Order: sequence, then structure tokens, then C-alpha cells
Amino acid sequence: MYKRCARRPPLQGETVEPNRRYAVWLSGPNVAAAEIARQIGYGAAVLDIEHGTFDLADLERFIPFLKAIGLEVVAKVLGPERGPIQQALDFGADVVAIPHVENAAHAAVVTGYAKFPPLGDRSFAGGRTSSYGGFTDEWVSAQDAQTRCYPMIEDAGAIEEIDAILALDTVDGVFIGPSDLSLRRDRGAYARTDGDFADLARISAAARTAGKPWLLPAWSPEEKRFAVDHGADQMALTMEHGALLAGLSAAHDVMTGIDRSPALNGSNR
Repeated sequence: MYKRCARRPPLQGETVEPNRRYAVWLSGPNVAAAEIARQIGYGAAVLDIEHGTFDLADLERFIPFLKAIGLEVVAKVLGPERGPIQQALDFGADVVAIPHVENAAHAAVVTGYAKFPPLGDRSFAGGRTSSYGGFTDEWVSAQDAQTRCYPMIEDAGAIEEIDAILALDTVDGVFIGPSDLSLRRDRGAYARTDGDFADLARISAAARTAGKPWLLPAWSPEEKRFAVDHGADQMALTMEHGALLAGLSAAHDVMTGIDRSPALNGSNR
């Protein structure tokens, strides 16, 4: 009979080959968390700039650090505006995820900030991505092809117009926001209900038809299974705060269990 065994942790100095499908969700520029994730075998990092503690100075340093240790960078930017989108790309992010895209018309405008003319309306900055120098037509084409723009599907209007959003040339894929989507679809707090999974299935099917990737924050086993079964390109497997809570809780539970048990010599504490 098959017996599931826990995977041993990497030995000292050992690093597991990264899998870009597996992303860690970071809420701040936590160098140790990024290094641990990379050591375990995560291959990508989602930076929650929208709700996290990142400032521009952090991003300017942290994004190249993440790329240097072998993590793909998905920057969930501050909002659906030109500045945050361009800054994340100028610092070297591989993907910009744009929150609160309302519908296809809104998506057409804000995703354009991630692509250079004539495809979009991104402004050129002679910084890190252009090796601190000038640029060529070939560089522009390479940037547009190599960096990805994912509008977040977390508003009711966005899911209703998902096919039109995915059809945009400035859209390379989509990033699903299940919690906000549940709230904005009048289901209340996200609880992984049948309605929630129906929305996820609708988005994944549209992405598959369009031939474009999608990313899901998959905290629970059910979400992870769904993501695999429906062909997610990437999954955020855990968030920084959740991983910290789980680790601290596990150690606390072990110790309180010991404290509540009779001592080995038969006496009670």
C-alpha cells in the first residue's frame, strides 16, 4: 500500500532545482524568506506591492536580488495606473499583475502601460532593463515579448468580459484574485464554495481557449488540486505570513501537547 512520506528538507548547503510553477507570496522585502523558498525549490515570487510594505527603494533592490538567486518575479502592483506598472517593469519584474481591472475597456488602457508603442503605451526608461544605456527596435520587441502583463480577474465586470480581456494583444495571461472576486460576486467572504470554483473554472477555460497562461493563489489542498487539474501555469503555494503562522503554530502545538501530557516519570506537571 502506498505510504506518503514527508520530503526531507535540503541538507546544509544543498539547493533544490527551482520549479517556476511554484511561487511564494511575499508581503515585504524579506531576504531570508526568499532565500529559503529558493533553497526548497520554489521558482517564482509574487510581490504583493498592493497590500504589502514595499516602497520604491525596496523594489529597486529586491527585484534584482530575487532574479539573481533564480526566482521569477511577479509584481502585483499598487494599482491599475501607469506609474506602478512601469516602475515594476523598469526595476526588472518578469510579470506585472494589475489589480482591480474593471472590464475589457479598462483592461485595454491599463495593460497598454506594460507594452511599448505601437503595441501599447509604456514609456522608456534608460535604466536597468536597457543596461543603463540606449535602446533599439530589437530591444523594444524583446521587452514586449519577454515581460508579461496579467490583469487580475477579481472584479465582477472583469469575469463577465474575460474573453474580451484575454483577446487583447497587451494581455499575456491573467492572475485570479479569488477573495475579491467572491466579495464582488455577492458571495461574501471567500470560502471555496461551489460558486467560487465555478468562477475559477470559467476563467481557466477562457484562458485555455485563448492559449494564455493563468496564475492562482492556491493556499489550500483543494485549490492546489484544482490548479493542477485545470492547467494553471503558476500557483502561489503559500504566503509569507501564512507560512510564518503555520510554523510558529506547529512548534507551539507540540510544546503545549508535551506540557499537558504526564511526564515520563509518571508525575504530572
